[in-house]
Amino acid sequence: MDVLNKVPVREQDAKVRATNFEEVCLGYNLEEAMCEASRCIGCVNNAKCIQGCPVSINIPGFIKQVKEGNIEEAYKVISESSALPAVCGRVCPQESQCEGKCIRGIKGDPISIGKLERFVADWARENGIKPVGASEKKGKKVAVIGSGPAGLTCAGDLAKMGYDVTIFEALHEAGGVLVYGIPEFRLPKEAVVAKEIENVKSLGVKIETNVVIGKATTIDELMEQEGFSAVFIGSGAGLPKFMGIPGENSNGVFSANEYLTRSNLMKAFNESSTTPIMRGKKVAVVGGGNVAMDAARTALRLGAEVHIVYRRSEEELPARVEEVHHAKEEGIIFDLLTNPVEIVADEKGWVTGMKCIKMELGEPDESGRRRPVEVKDSEFVMELDTVIMSLGTSPNPLISSTTEGLEVNKWKCIIADEANGKTTKEGVYAGGDAVTGAATVILAMGAGKAAAKGIDEYLSK
Repeated sequence: MDVLNKVPVREQDAKVRATNFEEVCLGYNLEEAMCEASRCIGCVNNAKCIQGCPVSINIPGFIKQVKEGNIEEAYKVISESSALPAVCGRVCPQESQCEGKCIRGIKGDPISIGKLERFVADWARENGIKPVGASEKKGKKVAVIGSGPAGLTCAGDLAKMGYDVTIFEALHEAGGVLVYGIPEFRLPKEAVVAKEIENVKSLGVKIETNVVIGKATTIDELMEQEGFSAVFIGSGAGLPKFMGIPGENSNGVFSANEYLTRSNLMKAFNESSTTPIMRGKKVAVVGGGNVAMDAARTALRLGAEVHIVYRRSEEELPARVEEVHHAKEEGIIFDLLTNPVEIVADEKGWVTGMKCIKMELGEPDESGRRRPVEVKDSEFVMELDTVIMSLGTSPNPLISSTTEGLEVNKWKCIIADEANGKTTKEGVYAGGDAVTGAATVILAMGAGKAAAKGIDEYLSK
């Protein structure tokens, strides 16, 4: 066995997958998983991979069970810490977290921790294995606002502790960003997300959809009239940002948030869907994060020639290396060191192009990345019919504006203690994108986990 190199994972051929919405990565089978697990040296004390995991999964512990073929035991180890292992195994940035700290990676490839986690979770699902619930009830009710990764994690952990938990979800389907933000080809909805949510519900968690907190009811009403002893806010960050350049209101300009929601949640990618979606011939996606890659790869599958337009170089792209690699394989064109300055439209207001300027990198800015500087007299026009802005999102202010005593910062993010999720309002906790602004699924899960612990400590006084 080659201990230096990871066991390759099977994937759909790039030319084939660029025409469908089926999952790109096919994952390990049992033999491959056991072979990859056997590369792990099983750090016992001070395992750095655990330190790199925001939800502190006992990674050497579950990999040891995989190595020995005890997959049910491996799932038990993972589910002690994670409510969404099949999701995390697919979308976590393992390369900068657990795998980034793996000792095996000093000489050779790190262990494919994410692919092993995915294998274990998928095996458990296929074999009907569920997480273990609470042995006794606490007799106290906790409300969770939002059914994304932060809310599901917080709810799952509280249910395991014995609390009576109800999740309130504004949309018609539970899952938050997992269902509206991440495409089917990266995260299958029925096969993976829905089953993970069923596992959380199997712990006793109730989910009420189509409930907009701040409109249908308020946090104060939940606590004062409906008997909830504590509330966790995991409402995410669904308010898209735009550039503020001329022509941005033209027909054919979308936020990545709207575009992906139409495709993912409303199934517009499916030709039998009644939800309309722009099927452009030539599309530019402005931005370089994972959401930009998702929007670009979705537009490609809907039949477009697609360009990623990003003002810095490839080295500064915030998207996962794997997502950039997959996008390139599929034929996405990267126009780097390029920045839009105007959207060009015809007399009827439809996009015909985007005026851009070339950039070069100057001195580092406050983020540590080199600041992009315009190159004089380098303007040009890209001919396009669709522009998708993927510039990040911020929290919707509805909850903060209808909850007295709940403080936010200048970006409208809820102010909460990182260690336990405690906000400025008694009995109210928060975490995930509602606190940090748009970030990763696993960081939101870590925040949900920390808040569950904080709520338990608060209600146990």
